[in-house]
Amino acid sequence: MISLYSANEKLKAMEQTLAKGKQIQDDCATIVKKLRAMLHSAEEQLRVHKKQTLYLTHLTAKTLPKGLHCLPLRLSTEYFKLNSSQQHFPHQENLENPKLYHYALFSDNILAAAVVVNSTVSHAKDPSKHVFHIVTDRLNFAAMRMWFLANPPKYATVDVQNVEEFTWLNSSYSPVLKQLNSQSMIDYYFRSRADSDPNVKFRNPKYLSIMNHLRFYLPEIFPKLDKVLFLDDDIVVQKDLGGLWSLDLKGKVIGVVETCGESFHRFDRYLNFSNPLISKNFDPRACGWAFGMNIIDLNEWRRQNITEVYHSWQNRNHERQLWKLGTLPPGLITFWKRTYALDRSWHVLGLGYNPNVSQKDIQRAAVIHYNGNLKPWLEISIPKFRDYWSKFVDYDQAFLRECNINKLGGS
Repeated sequence: MISLYSANEKLKAMEQTLAKGKQIQDDCATIVKKLRAMLHSAEEQLRVHKKQTLYLTHLTAKTLPKGLHCLPLRLSTEYFKLNSSQQHFPHQENLENPKLYHYALFSDNILAAAVVVNSTVSHAKDPSKHVFHIVTDRLNFAAMRMWFLANPPKYATVDVQNVEEFTWLNSSYSPVLKQLNSQSMIDYYFRSRADSDPNVKFRNPKYLSIMNHLRFYLPEIFPKLDKVLFLDDDIVVQKDLGGLWSLDLKGKVIGVVETCGESFHRFDRYLNFSNPLISKNFDPRACGWAFGMNIIDLNEWRRQNITEVYHSWQNRNHERQLWKLGTLPPGLITFWKRTYALDRSWHVLGLGYNPNVSQKDIQRAAVIHYNGNLKPWLEISIPKFRDYWSKFVDYDQAFLRECNINKLGGS
């Protein structure tokens, strides 16, 4: 039989074990509580850092490197040293010849525009058929002209125009220009502190620039032309584009590459379907598409009075209830059921934000597009995509050397 003394000892040992167990349980509860607090703090810090990173990325994307500030100053100085006879481009008789291949490029970035022209000409089967119409702002007009006077593309034709010389483009004619000049629009984009605005992407000067909306006035800019290829300045051409002018758009106005492979590239991503004007007229699941490389039938545009369609919708959106910003939402609306779907290999997007764009897609693409904030001329660009762009820049060019514009590190 177990003695009373032995039973008491075992009872005390059990009590001590239970006490230790309770202490461990209490300690575990405390540790769990501390871990939860630490996790919450870490998540909050991560949220703040993500927000700061997003803001700084947008800020960097809007801020030109020092060399790209220097370049237009140097070029402008040289341009005004030329006499008037030296300030003219050759082959100006080609500018209104509808049998040639005409490009519309609207840009205030000289180096970016140069890459678009250089890459296009270098892949053209017959460069003499290609005509580049570059429109820029007053600040960069002389510099842009000087660049292409000093670096003319072989056999191709170039012209540079100042958007402020389009006297027809005024607030009486263009509702978007009237809106861009309004105090309410300026307040909308710039009213709050940058680090507290959840829509930091709205805070970009390009949304207040008429340069961003010139794509809706192509027939007015090119009254003598039948077709034009619109190019953004953050693209690189990798193949001959001549075949686009012979495409039959089958009565449609604009050739586009659709982007609805993923759900966020459908109409409901860009338009406010809680508004009856939108919900009654459009399909929220309709496929989105991309600006940046678009063949446009100007005769169909005129016949279908597309500019008036655009103006009508801009007037309805004067309080930004239909869409918030940019040119793609009004483009989706204006060209609703007027788009011709191009093969996806004509235009591959994402090199300005998506490091996972496949090498295969890039290699087979006629045009690659650095849409997004990570432009190839910025330090924040995606390293493995830089060389596709930089190989069309002659870094030994005198103006680039003087402004210390050097090739960024590759992949």
